[in-house]
Amino acid sequence: MTPDQYCQDKAVQSGSSFYYSFMFLPPDKRRAITALYAFCREVDDVVDECSDENVARTTLAWWRTQVAAIYEGTPQHPVCQALVPVVREFSLPQEQLHEIIDGMEMDLTQHTYADFKALQLYCYRVASVVGLLAAEIFGYTDRKTLKYAHDLGIAFQLTNIIRDVGEDARRGRIYLPLDELQQFGVHTGDILDAKESDSFHKLMQFQIERAQHFYRQAFEQLPGVDRKAQRTGLIMAAIYRATLDEVLASGCHVLKERISLTPLRKLWLAYKTWLKS
Repeated sequence: MTPDQYCQDKAVQSGSSFYYSFMFLPPDKRRAITALYAFCREVDDVVDECSDENVARTTLAWWRTQVAAIYEGTPQHPVCQALVPVVREFSLPQEQLHEIIDGMEMDLTQHTYADFKALQLYCYRVASVVGLLAAEIFGYTDRKTLKYAHDLGIAFQLTNIIRDVGEDARRGRIYLPLDELQQFGVHTGDILDAKESDSFHKLMQFQIERAQHFYRQAFEQLPGVDRKAQRTGLIMAAIYRATLDEVLASGCHVLKERISLTPLRKLWLAYKTWLKS
């Protein structure tokens, strides 16, 4: 199996909405973004699938050595081997790959966030940085596009947090800002015990509106000259915003179920957005 095939299989197996947006890219950019996505999945899986914190830390430290090896042209892991030509062709900064690992490492020690400012740092590392790297791969001529990529990354991660409240709680993590839980009269124990209430539903509606705000802000900052180059991100946004709509339509029942779109609907949204963009 080639490194590129390994990355392709990793993307397909994840079932992520991102995969559907990659399908419309030319081969060189599709290989590049798939390798970047596979890297993100690999380091994320270290934290989510490893029950021993020390082992997870050791594994993430090894991934840092692999990032360094990418830029030396000597990595061992197939994902990093696939990234060697990518970082060269698209001039991807090494420090940004390390920042993604920094974000994953936060999950080992930080299971709650005092306020949105604290949460935003996490969202920046695990999502906005990925958006900035993706913008380099997709291409742009106006640097304002990087502001779009930053805010779109925040919007994506907020959508993940909203969708996965129950799943994260079962891992002992609460990404909803604690001061906002207090504001809406929701206790952390209610979330960890999957107890829904009107207060919880209002809290989630507040979170959804914030995510929508970041989508709107991102779109406003995307220069028209770069819209076509960046339409892969617009496809992702269409799928993620449809997921938010489903969460809202369900009554925000995210504590006991994970709301998602069917593969066919994701493909239809991807195709429709590609034609419009």
